[in-house]
Amino acid sequence: MDLHDLEQVTVVVVTHHSAHCLAGLNALLQHCPHVIISDNASNDGTATQAQTCWPHATVLAHPENLGFGAANNRALALVRTPLAFLLNPDCEITLTSLMALVAHAQSMPEAALLAPQLVDARGKPEVNYRWPHSLWTSRGPQAQGAACVGFVCGAAMLFRMARFQSTGFFDERFFLYYEDDDLCLRLFKARLPLVVVPDVVALHRSRGSVKGGSPWKSEYVRGYHHAQSKLIFEEKHGSRQQALRDRRRLLWVTALALPLRAILFSPKLLARMLGRWMGLLHWSSNDTV
Repeated sequence: MDLHDLEQVTVVVVTHHSAHCLAGLNALLQHCPHVIISDNASNDGTATQAQTCWPHATVLAHPENLGFGAANNRALALVRTPLAFLLNPDCEITLTSLMALVAHAQSMPEAALLAPQLVDARGKPEVNYRWPHSLWTSRGPQAQGAACVGFVCGAAMLFRMARFQSTGFFDERFFLYYEDDDLCLRLFKARLPLVVVPDVVALHRSRGSVKGGSPWKSEYVRGYHHAQSKLIFEEKHGSRQQALRDRRRLLWVTALALPLRAILFSPKLLARMLGRWMGLLHWSSNDTV
């Protein structure tokens, strides 16, 4: 495979207060002919700096934070290449590795989605793929070669655009979290293969995408949307009764845990738990799922 094959793929990066990540993305994006940066109202100059770093890129500067799935959808609507590679700002993948992933896609035309093996900063493999947890519990050793799975982490995913015609892309009711679970489950149910390629590796600095001036607020927002998205997912793929039962259980668990977090005074964990509490309180069942 040569650099000409990169004409077949558009790299999509959703950013939010992510200026600190741009240097780590440069080794890849400077060589990719098709790049879309979908910026969710960053206040640290991310959109402007991205356009300066990569003049060939299309930069979408949204006036408000649309959420992860919606910002990806806005970018995917502009993709004109057969493949799209969705990459989190806190992920780094070499040009050689992306080319290898594209080569695997070319050899597997039936696959809708391919993903690399994510590793942490120490090089330890992350558990970024499994079977759908709503169906059964995954067991067994790490994959030794390309394998069909039921879920891959949304931090790094290669889409074959034509295979999404029947399922669509992200459900925008998921503002943050569970949007990848939902998408993968819909692909799985539609019998559109999802493939993990463990010999292709990407570095994942988990929770490193956002670096705003208020880390406690960021943790609160994470907790809030994680709770909301969990219940949206359970209602959509389970039942309204299941979601309501889990909401009651989580409210009790969170209420009991909050005093302990306050006593131990872990500010980030306390902020995240308060966010979870408010997310549970504010959630309301949606009759149209």
